[in-house]
Amino acid sequence: MTSLKFHWTQQAQDHKARAGILHTAHGDVITPTFMPVGTVGTVKAMTMDAVRSTGAGIVLGNTYHLMLRPGAELIHELGGLHKFMDWSGPILTDSGGFQVMSLGALRKLNEEGVTFRSHIDGSTYKLTPESSTDIQYLLDATITMCFDECPALPASHDTIASSMRMSMRWAERSRKRFKTRPGYAQFGIVQGGIEPDLRIESAEALNKIGFEGYAIGGLAVGEPQEQMFETLDVTVPYLPSDKPRYLMGVGTPQDMLGSVMRGIDMFDCVMPTRAGRTGRAYTSRGTLNMKNACHIHDRRPIDPECDCLACSKHSRAYIHHLFRSKEILGAMLLTWHNLAYYQRLMRTIHQAILDQNLEEKATELHNDWNKGDWKLDEWN
Repeated sequence: MTSLKFHWTQQAQDHKARAGILHTAHGDVITPTFMPVGTVGTVKAMTMDAVRSTGAGIVLGNTYHLMLRPGAELIHELGGLHKFMDWSGPILTDSGGFQVMSLGALRKLNEEGVTFRSHIDGSTYKLTPESSTDIQYLLDATITMCFDECPALPASHDTIASSMRMSMRWAERSRKRFKTRPGYAQFGIVQGGIEPDLRIESAEALNKIGFEGYAIGGLAVGEPQEQMFETLDVTVPYLPSDKPRYLMGVGTPQDMLGSVMRGIDMFDCVMPTRAGRTGRAYTSRGTLNMKNACHIHDRRPIDPECDCLACSKHSRAYIHHLFRSKEILGAMLLTWHNLAYYQRLMRTIHQAILDQNLEEKATELHNDWNKGDWKLDEWN
């Protein structure tokens, strides 16, 4: 096992945006970074070799889903999640809190934790800050997330405050249970809805406990982008400047760019993979619907600036044909493309921070996204 201490080093800063390197027991990760979501030990429609080819440095798994099937003990017996899913790089595991809270009537919540019925077979389970932390240890997660509650919005200030304060008590219990190992980390999660005073209170409480990194949860749950950015503007100044900052469940290219410019380093979202399975392509000119009939005769690649397998080997006409024919390969190729685009965007942003010209690059990116698809006469 490595003797390296988990840490984040800053390479450059452009206004609030940071470029850096995350050093972990399973390798280094350049930040800002986007983590493909591998909820149940697989990034849907992708082999892990394909995920690696996109430039991804870290992936995400989920405690709730993996504890239900195949079970954390089995994964541990088989050598841990890295070996189980053929991913040697870092893995961050979500604590399961968000998934359990979304079960609604299938769960009961109290100070101890959450009792819930499996969405698979109705079996009863209990998750606590301690058991969630133990499960993530069995999975051999490089980054363990503390167990928290993410209340549904809108909600009253009092409701959000009560939930946040219980999450802070759970964070303290999660931290006490966490087994410190070289190169491994646990992140605390800031909650508080879109209430500035509660976000500040939550961040300060987590700082007192002390974590290797800090996440911002409870956003990208339906609030306008402007409110999300306002919440980041309030919260980020209260997070340690020498630790990585992770915005959970975000998002679109525009959301990620705006969040990096507010000091965020890490992202995850199902959006690019889900879009890939439903025919939507992310490109440097915005999104395209590959199911549209306009692609039937189109010999061009999805995006001329992309060198992924879908763009380097196949035409839009072929991708369109695969979706119309309901062929699995269509979802595979388009997911590959979307993840490659997200990773290329992260590299572009990282380089712009190093070059101290992120604001100019951001304007260029937004202008290109707003142009819409390339015209035939500008495609060279």
